[in-house]
Amino acid sequence: MLKELIESGFGDEENYNCAERIIYGANIAYGLGFDKKTLKLFAGMGGGMGVGEMCGAITSSVAIISHFFVKDHANEGNYEIKPLLIEFINRYVNYMNCYRCDCSRLKELYRNPVDKCSKVIAGAATVLDEFLLEKGADIPALRDKT
Repeated sequence: MLKELIESGFGDEENYNCAERIIYGANIAYGLGFDKKTLKLFAGMGGGMGVGEMCGAITSSVAIISHFFVKDHANEGNYEIKPLLIEFINRYVNYMNCYRCDCSRLKELYRNPVDKCSKVIAGAATVLDEFLLEKGADIPALRDKT
């Protein structure tokens, strides 16, 4: 799904940042049907919102999780989204083996001049794919194959 798309070099030609690679890639891999206007909302999330804070690959992943699991708004019903996000972030931290996974720290650990942040983005895609499948997300691209 998303992991394979990202690992194939998706977004390189377009020069997408980390947030854009995840959101645009998820749109394709999961068959979400987001329009360009919606996708553009994530441009400013790259590079830790431009200041090295929360990684854009994570913020876009959070948006995808919200898309699948929030019915109307975050503070509805039994507040299911918060524990899901905590679990996702913890999984990403463990997967990337970082005690603090903000953009600055991830760049320090994984960025290089050739591949840039490819490992960070692929890590987010890997964890997101696994998480969505495990949590039973109704992914249109998978549903349409059956």
